[in-house]
Amino acid sequence: MTSETSNGRGRGSFFLMMMIFLIIAVSLIQVFGAIGIISSYNVENRLSMLTDHLISEPSKQKPLNILILYPDDWRHDSIGGVAPFVHTPFLNELASEGIRFTHNMVTTSICWISRATLFTGQYASRHKSFRLGAPQFYATWNEQSWPALLQKAGYYTGQIGKWQFRDAYGLSKHMFFNHTAIFEGEHAYRYQGELIPATNKTFLEVRDFLRDRPKDHPFALTAAFYPPKAVGESFTPGAQWSPQPQTVKKFYSNVTIPRPYNETESYSKLPWFFPAFEKFGRGRWRQRFEGDERYQKGMINYYSLITEVDQACREIIEELKLQGILDDTLIIFTTDNGFFHAEHGLAGKWYPYQESIRVPLIIRDPRMPMQKRNTLDHHITLNVDLHPTILQAAGIEPPPLTQGRAISDLYLSKPNSTAPWRTEFFYEFPLNEAKAMPTSTAVVRKDIKYIHWDEFDYEQIFNLTEDPLELNDVANETSYQPLLEELRARRAELAKEVL
Repeated sequence: MTSETSNGRGRGSFFLMMMIFLIIAVSLIQVFGAIGIISSYNVENRLSMLTDHLISEPSKQKPLNILILYPDDWRHDSIGGVAPFVHTPFLNELASEGIRFTHNMVTTSICWISRATLFTGQYASRHKSFRLGAPQFYATWNEQSWPALLQKAGYYTGQIGKWQFRDAYGLSKHMFFNHTAIFEGEHAYRYQGELIPATNKTFLEVRDFLRDRPKDHPFALTAAFYPPKAVGESFTPGAQWSPQPQTVKKFYSNVTIPRPYNETESYSKLPWFFPAFEKFGRGRWRQRFEGDERYQKGMINYYSLITEVDQACREIIEELKLQGILDDTLIIFTTDNGFFHAEHGLAGKWYPYQESIRVPLIIRDPRMPMQKRNTLDHHITLNVDLHPTILQAAGIEPPPLTQGRAISDLYLSKPNSTAPWRTEFFYEFPLNEAKAMPTSTAVVRKDIKYIHWDEFDYEQIFNLTEDPLELNDVANETSYQPLLEELRARRAELAKEVL
């Protein structure tokens, strides 16, 4: 008898004994509950604890596979059930098997900085990748990035879809991952000679990765969808988004998307200097949303692309099931930044208002206790937290310069840390890209937001409990002056902490 056969039979005997023990224990607990020795609540609680221990614990003994589903320009409420007219059945199912984090936010709301933060676990002030085409985080990739650290631990890594960073230092992107398929900027691509939707290509490239990967290694993969991000510049209604006609017809043909609160009035309430920065925020609003026809066609096409991303994500998960590895895989669905749907009379992202900085986050983790699944978590989580969350799932300690915290501390029965979770965070937008958008910093809490427009030394305070649309700046009101002084000081402290 070989040692491999012996070990296999040993493991089989162990799990058989555990199942027998589980059946006996469940029967006893149910009997005791029936005769009143244990309350019905305790019956459910103890059964949950027992099954979590016997079923979930073995998955902790080996590193999990990691899958990040990562679309572009998608804010927190563009999910079915949150916005009733959006069709995302797969994401709703994923949330029912995991946790949806309702107050997940980005530390800088722009594509490339947010992606650098994803890979490094650092604020822009630390990774320094402020400008497109200047990926400063390449210099510390081997010591700081989770793909490099996972590779050293034996993972097979991949990057599919949007990458965005040119090789400014003569470093090939192919050095960073075991497998790459980089494509971005369009809503359709060729795959094996056939022109297909970008979402379909992303799925097929992911499927190729999953089927071709070495099966004796764990994997870590980012599926970075370009949709639903707009393509190009156009005043033609809906032309910046190109979904499949059948998606529009099936799910959105009879839908009217409600417009935000009076966009002209809300734009007039922005700081006085906004008209000097019309190229992007206001300019893109004119292209995409000015007038009812532009707004309806634009939003319907945008939501149709979201539905197509949702379907592609489902197909990726079906491949995990087909390979029998779904319950060996940590799945994270999130996005790089939010997106104005004409709120404040704006389009795009960048600014520190809620529509721009709040993004979806759904985590399905095989280690997650049953009582945590199909729940909402209202803590403030950040994109800077994804890096340590990924490393923790692989059993790797985050590097000392990591600035986030593993989100799994909020749901594991034995978290890495029991320290109190954050109740605020520092937002920064440190670039004036082409003189088209003002720089800003902010202190963000669930009930209060303080914004400082750095170039103009201009301050705003919003009471998010009473004014969730951020239409009424109270920074000059007498009753808020003590809070204003506190937040000024807190902003200065946090700005130093993120360096």
